[in-house]
Amino acid sequence: MSIFTGAGVAIVTPMKENGEVNFEKLGEILEEQIAGQTDAIIICGTTGESSTLTHEEHLDAIKYTIDKVNKRIPVIAGTGSNCTQTAIYLSQEAEKYGADGLLLVTPYYNKATQKGLIEHYTAIANSVKLPIILYNVASRTGCNIEPKTAAYLAEHVENIVAIKEASGNISQVAEIAALTQGKMDIYSGNDDQIVPILSLGGKGVISVLSNVAPQYTHDIVAKFMEGKVEESRDMQLKALPLIHALFCEVNPIPVKTALNLMGKEVGPLRMPMTEMEEAHQEVLKKAMKDFGIELA
Repeated sequence: MSIFTGAGVAIVTPMKENGEVNFEKLGEILEEQIAGQTDAIIICGTTGESSTLTHEEHLDAIKYTIDKVNKRIPVIAGTGSNCTQTAIYLSQEAEKYGADGLLLVTPYYNKATQKGLIEHYTAIANSVKLPIILYNVASRTGCNIEPKTAAYLAEHVENIVAIKEASGNISQVAEIAALTQGKMDIYSGNDDQIVPILSLGGKGVISVLSNVAPQYTHDIVAKFMEGKVEESRDMQLKALPLIHALFCEVNPIPVKTALNLMGKEVGPLRMPMTEMEEAHQEVLKKAMKDFGIELA
């Protein structure tokens, strides 16, 4: 059984003006996401600025989210690291808190070989009982999970059950689907490829777009699953200008800016992330208005 089917939000981490994590605001946006029919919460992923959270903040955010959501929808904890032992520690703590699954990004900077990836993921998986989603985003990590590696892990490690595919390479996604033959769920890691990946048997998306349009993103997947493929496709295509605007600077700069423009008050970014350039903000504002999002 899949951890979730549909649109899971890769949720932002709200910050206070002094840079501390704003847990009260996190609670508010979690409730808004659930009300908007988001199918899962992914906490402390790339969009959640996990790379600049301390271990204590990282775990506090995971625990807070699990407690706040209280089993209403699945909570998937981002616990990956470029250090295998750190990933094991974070994963074991998330399991103790009651996470429904784990999202494990490939090791970054040290750029493991495919053999290294197998050993890294196997070690983490063997340290917990939770279902695991591999996270493949080579544009950020410099490390690609090759289809044969994904298939090997799906075959040989019982609790590695899914992959978030953000390579942007639809041919690679198709090869993973062909090699795994249903043994590995596939989630789109790119909002502009939701429908193409669903057409290859994908289970949904782990979405940045859901932060600003949770119901809409949920509906793209739901309509496809109901057999309303043309409607789903049209919704995907309509969202493309907004999706492009949400990635006109490095994620999560635009999506946090968008939420603040909506009056959500999710606060600043942590350095080395900087505030969005004015010209890009204008592009984002126009795309949001054209999409029908009301600005504060």
